Amino acid sequence: MIPSIDQINERILLGAEGRARYIVALAGPPGAGKSFRSAWLARALNERCPGSAAVVPMDGYHYDNAVLEPRGLLAVKGAPDTFDVEGLRHDLVRLKHADGDVAVPVFDRPLDLARAGGRVIGKSHRILIVEGNYLLLDEGPWPALRRDFDLTLFLDVDDDVLEQRLIERWLCMGQDHAGAIAKARDKDMLNARLIKACSVSADIDWR
Repeated sequence: MIPSIDQINERILLGAEGRARYIVALAGPPGAGKSFRSAWLARALNERCPGSAAVVPMDGYHYDNAVLEPRGLLAVKGAPDTFDVEGLRHDLVRLKHADGDVAVPVFDRPLDLARAGGRVIGKSHRILIVEGNYLLLDEGPWPALRRDFDLTLFLDVDDDVLEQRLIERWLCMGQDHAGAIAKARDKDMLNARLIKACSVSADIDWR
């Protein structure tokens, strides 16, 4: 049975009861709708408990192009090793302590760069929705993140739907049709299949 957003919210609110900070990981492949769903969850939670929920995007931890280019990784930006995983882990520890404001980076997609300190998480934000592709990936440095997650969600979408969404995303970013298809199929969908094959099971699968 696919849970409704109300059922997910109820589980989050129950888990967060009496805690200074409750962290929910929302993982899934590129194009699955993580940004939309995480914002939707936070908005619904804030309607129930105003000011209690905020979103922390994993995309803010992209390495800058100036770092990726000399490493030969610019062409595969978005792959697991193009993120500052240790920086994300460090911030998760700070966020878990819930003892003061924590500034987190956000990714500016049109500019293709992360903006440091783009969002501030305050003590009043008891519930955090951390969203990103590789939060449940079971290889490399990524498993170390899971110790700070109180609840995990995986957003699953069929590959054909993902591919079409990703092509449309690249078209909206100015790619021509051939370029959009190539980037979606030869980069994004490779990451999507890795995420689906090599992520640990989540507490809730959300389709």
